[in-house]
Amino acid sequence: MNQDQRCPCLGGDTYSACCGRFHSGSALPPTAEWLMRSRYSAFARGDGQYLLNTWHPLTRPKALELDTTIMWRRLDIVRTEHGGLLDKEGVVEFIAHYREDGIAGWQHEVSRFLKADRRWYYLDAAPDTSAA
Repeated sequence: MNQDQRCPCLGGDTYSACCGRFHSGSALPPTAEWLMRSRYSAFARGDGQYLLNTWHPLTRPKALELDTTIMWRRLDIVRTEHGGLLDKEGVVEFIAHYREDGIAGWQHEVSRFLKADRRWYYLDAAPDTSAA
């Protein structure tokens, strides 16, 4: 991806001015939402190491194999709860749109995030309580 292309997270800026600064390590995502956006962009770019580095140690897998047949197309942030500059935990509900073998699909998730030592980490997907 060209550094001057639009960022995959659709945050409104170029990749280098948006998620690229987080992926390069020159800045830390300041909020849970920004971590979510940068993780989505890492999926779109195939950056498994960034995904592992931003996964909380309590739930981080030992390895991560990304499916290269999936083309991530759009990220919609549905809502956020907490996850701001002064918070220690946050929730981001999102819908990530993709194409696989020419077929459109989406992933709808409510993700939980924790902040430790001034860094946000992805913890896990919140349990689905809609069937209850």
